[in-house]
Amino acid sequence: MNGGPGTSGKVGGGLLVAGTTSDAGKSVVTAGICRWLVRQGVRVAPFKAQNMSLNSFVTREGAEIGRAQAMQAAAARVEPTALMNPVLLKPGGDRTSQVVLLGKPVGELSARGYHAGRQEQLLGTVTDCLAELRRTHDAVICEGAGSPAEINLRRTDIVNMGIARAARLPVVVVGDIDRGGVFASFFGTTALLSKEDQALVAGYLVNKFRGDVTLLEPGLDMLRTLTGRPTLGVLPYRHGLGIDEEDGLRLSLRGAVRESVAAPPHGADVLRVAVCAVPLMSNFTDVDALAAEPGVVVRFVDRAEELADADLVVLPGTRGTVRALAWLRERGLADALARRAAEGRPVLGICGGFQILGEHIDDEVESKAGAVAGLGLLPVRVRFAAGKTLARPVGEALGEPVEGYEIHHGVAEVTGGDEEFLDGCRVGSVWGTHWHGSLESDGFRRAFLRRVAADAGRAFVPAPDTRFGTLREEQLDLLGDLVEEHADTAALLRLIEEGVPEGLPFVPPGAP
Repeated sequence: MNGGPGTSGKVGGGLLVAGTTSDAGKSVVTAGICRWLVRQGVRVAPFKAQNMSLNSFVTREGAEIGRAQAMQAAAARVEPTALMNPVLLKPGGDRTSQVVLLGKPVGELSARGYHAGRQEQLLGTVTDCLAELRRTHDAVICEGAGSPAEINLRRTDIVNMGIARAARLPVVVVGDIDRGGVFASFFGTTALLSKEDQALVAGYLVNKFRGDVTLLEPGLDMLRTLTGRPTLGVLPYRHGLGIDEEDGLRLSLRGAVRESVAAPPHGADVLRVAVCAVPLMSNFTDVDALAAEPGVVVRFVDRAEELADADLVVLPGTRGTVRALAWLRERGLADALARRAAEGRPVLGICGGFQILGEHIDDEVESKAGAVAGLGLLPVRVRFAAGKTLARPVGEALGEPVEGYEIHHGVAEVTGGDEEFLDGCRVGSVWGTHWHGSLESDGFRRAFLRRVAADAGRAFVPAPDTRFGTLREEQLDLLGDLVEEHADTAALLRLIEEGVPEGLPFVPPGAP
């Protein structure tokens, strides 16, 4: 590698961070290694061959990738590109996903159809992307998906041992000890791999450990005896480090910032934000910046009565606009939103949520439901187009500069409103826009919260000095600190620079 302390001058080193399970901590460990390396002067890039997530991001060249890879690129202090996540799967239901290839949608496939042949065809594409990143960087830290021991999917795997075998990458397996059973998970994961795959597994990382690490050491010694592989670190449990999660309701930066902000609200009141947890919710990270504000309390809700004490209700993005609309009606949330609007109480719709607030939806693309009546709270008509809008808009709202990104098939025709709002509109206290990420613009966020507080009748005052970008950088530095202070960084560097160690033993029985 070039420039890093203790490095050998080799270019194109790599490492695959796999996990014993989903949510073992692969994304944050990958980000932590990237931040630690870049602080050593190493030119590093993240990579995930295939990602399944409804949380995505738009790069500057207009490519859609997983938000986790955009976060990891920020940790590496490089601009995210489509090369870092060549295949993105966006679930549209229990059995189908939209396939995004090199940042552009190429169609819908069932899980069976994808694993029956399409996935194998993509191996050449993902290895080419990885090779290009390795050509232009000192190191590439790859993230796996789920578990490498999913033996039912091994034949078509391109994101775990498939890419490791193709690129001859050493593999470090991360296990979440907070869930329990970490030793069995490490041993079982290794023992279920074929002899050829096991030959790439170079060690383990324990994640989310609480307590006295000396009590763990006898188990780590026995694990090494049983597998012939070292544990390369025990990372302690830290609250709120699940930044830009792939899916679920682990609310990324929001939790960490809330815990780290000690200052009380600047005004007399707090501001309560309720986010409707609609089906196929996407880019829920939009509300992280709200929760970064002292005195703003954000929660996710799925019942009408939970909107009663909210000062602001957010309808987030969704991969199923028509399905989410039906869900809101079934649960009485649609009626509750209509009552809020009539009472002048604030509502914000983002992307799919903006479309739901409109008068009419014509969808022959996403749900194929045809003409559907929206909630009628904004003068907007939406038509779903076959092509997807992927953009990085820049503008102004409420007298402040704003940046965001757009990811949507729905094309909105705004026919009225009290004022334009980020290419959407406002009517009374109801706001709607297709722009994700706008609330990360500090001045705009504060101006918007002041308007919300006034409409809600709250004596809430936004803090004048909250810098969302700074808070995110601080958190990425914390991830780097975890790796630097609690992992065997010398051993990690050797793996990245020198590749797979020779002579790693086989752990029976191995995959058939």
